[in-house]
Amino acid sequence: MSSTDSEDSTPGRLRIDKWLWYARFFKTRSLAAKLCNDGGVRLSGAVVTKAHAAVKPGDVLTFAQGRHIRVIKVVALGSRRGPAPEAQALYEDLAPPVPEERLQAPYRAPFQPPGAGRPTKRDRRAIDALHGDGPMGDGPMSNVWQSETD
Repeated sequence: MSSTDSEDSTPGRLRIDKWLWYARFFKTRSLAAKLCNDGGVRLSGAVVTKAHAAVKPGDVLTFAQGRHIRVIKVVALGSRRGPAPEAQALYEDLAPPVPEERLQAPYRAPFQPPGAGRPTKRDRRAIDALHGDGPMGDGPMSNVWQSETD
């Protein structure tokens, strides 16, 4: 029996990193432990600096997950990392993340007024045609060069 197993045998309590992993907030237990050790988790308002801090039903956890701040109430402890429905039964989400509208809409390039920035291929061809630098050499300046050479 290891030291971590003996800590888990306390009735009604579980290590915070294990609980976060059981509830499927983190892909690995080491990621959950790293967040706890870095002080990124609050347990009922107090900053957690050790991954072996104990949680019990009724505790409120606050932590960052991606771009969102999660506020979670511990409902049950769990005994394994089970399927998603089993994991969702372990907690109550007090502040569900709000979907960002920007990411749901298809991406659109910012509006650029005509004539601003680099010329488009169409603009470039029009400029070349005015200068007589077209692919056929048939611009207004092409006649000047031909008449001098004849």
